[in-house]
Amino acid sequence: MPEPTAGREPDLLLRDFVKASTNPANRHLAARQFLTPEVSGRWDDEASAIIVDKVDVFVETRSTNRATYTIRANKVGQLQPGGLYEAEDGNFEARIGFERIGGEWRINELPQGVIMDRAQFLNTYQRKSLYFVDPTGATVVPDPRWVYAEPDQMAAQLVGLLIEGPKSALAPAVRNELGDGVSLRAPITKADGRSAGVGVGLGGVRIDLQGVRGMDPQSKSLLAAQLVWTLANAEVAGPYVLLADGQPLDERFADGWTTADVASMNPLATAGAAVGLHALRDGALVSVTENGVVPSPGFFGNSGRLRAASLSQDGRLVAAVADTGRPPPDPANTLMVGGYETGDAEPALESGAITRPTWNPDGSVIWTTVNGNHVVRVLREPGTGRLSVVDVDAGAVTALGSTITELRLSRDGVRAAIIVDGKVYLAIVTELPGGGYALTSPRAIAVGLGSPALSLDWSDGETVVVARAASDIPVVQVTVDGSRMDALPSRNLTAPVVAVDATPTTEFVADSRAVFQLNNMDPAGDRYWREVPGLTGVKAIPVLPG
Repeated sequence: MPEPTAGREPDLLLRDFVKASTNPANRHLAARQFLTPEVSGRWDDEASAIIVDKVDVFVETRSTNRATYTIRANKVGQLQPGGLYEAEDGNFEARIGFERIGGEWRINELPQGVIMDRAQFLNTYQRKSLYFVDPTGATVVPDPRWVYAEPDQMAAQLVGLLIEGPKSALAPAVRNELGDGVSLRAPITKADGRSAGVGVGLGGVRIDLQGVRGMDPQSKSLLAAQLVWTLANAEVAGPYVLLADGQPLDERFADGWTTADVASMNPLATAGAAVGLHALRDGALVSVTENGVVPSPGFFGNSGRLRAASLSQDGRLVAAVADTGRPPPDPANTLMVGGYETGDAEPALESGAITRPTWNPDGSVIWTTVNGNHVVRVLREPGTGRLSVVDVDAGAVTALGSTITELRLSRDGVRAAIIVDGKVYLAIVTELPGGGYALTSPRAIAVGLGSPALSLDWSDGETVVVARAASDIPVVQVTVDGSRMDALPSRNLTAPVVAVDATPTTEFVADSRAVFQLNNMDPAGDRYWREVPGLTGVKAIPVLPG
């Protein structure tokens, strides 16, 4: 454990203390070395964990053996118990006292709780996702956590967090097969039982659970999916030997589970990958090919009045906002829903303003916002195609501002990314006891965005791509917990960027000139926006499933 630098002046010692506070080992022993013994004994490092940047230190008083400084910084977040990051936007100020002991300055007065420098925090902690089961049992849903662990302790820490369960805001929308009395029966080891280097390199892991033997086969498979995807995406390599009271959880996988065994619940899979890119051009929906565009069948490809559109995840259905063509006071827009191949379309509702529609995972429900503050679900009966409109309890979201201009469901259907008055929020999609739905626990995630958000879409289950009204950095990528906001390249784009659609591998945007794509697999030095083949020089709006 490095000790404080000898002869350090109080202001520099304070900055070193803030950096050392990102190491939580042994109750922040690294940081406690900067404190006097008396203050170290009463400092409660668990009171809070505030994350700051742009730290400034000012001297208030100083004598030969005593000094008082003020630390001021931008407060950007808090780390809650369980590694939960909560983005914040505010100011932080604290008074720090020093005294000289044995010729060295040490802190003798400070507030309770930990202050962490953001850059050091991002370098010290790791963001890993726990995975819980979606309400239908079809996939697993990420719950990002920031953890500090040595590589051989990562598996144990993540499994422990899984057993503790999802964060409270997410809990009503997911299932946890490791809850309800499930616990570790023995310490986690390598697959062959060795206790050294667990989760490091090859050799897999063995997890022996108790409290699961009464589970039905489906629940055991879901439990396995939670464990396998949590560990695999945290770079803890398999095979994953899963035991129940010392016996294989499932005899078919006695030698260990792999990601292939739970591939159907892969959180990174995209059902719409085979559907391909579409676009709105001249008010009509077209399929984009390398050589040009092909109008979609029927109404959607020949309307000439479409303003926004979305495909179901399997590409079989279309929902689009169309101009009614009628003068005021009649409604200006109508939401049309129909089959892609059949080309039929039926009106679902009419209104003055309707946001771009978004589909639930199985293609049975469309979500949209009417007149800026009324969120609805449009239900489509699979057999008849009959449409019905039901309200969503969005009071927690509409309380944030006056106008919702974008609402996009995540591919697992558990979260909604929303733009309210130019600010980006994330809410949880919660089914209510009576069968209705609500948008709950909204939180701002693009804190410090700087310019109003114009459009957004999900890149994957943990990341939202946002187009903002700025010319220098028009597109950014934001994590669902708000812990990171990273600028995407701006080369070749001409502001404003008015629309964005995304997949885990590619972002598509419409700027003032054309449609561009950004390939996330390109090398960093060669990553820039390229015009989409088939739409070169054409003003259009990209359309993807979802």
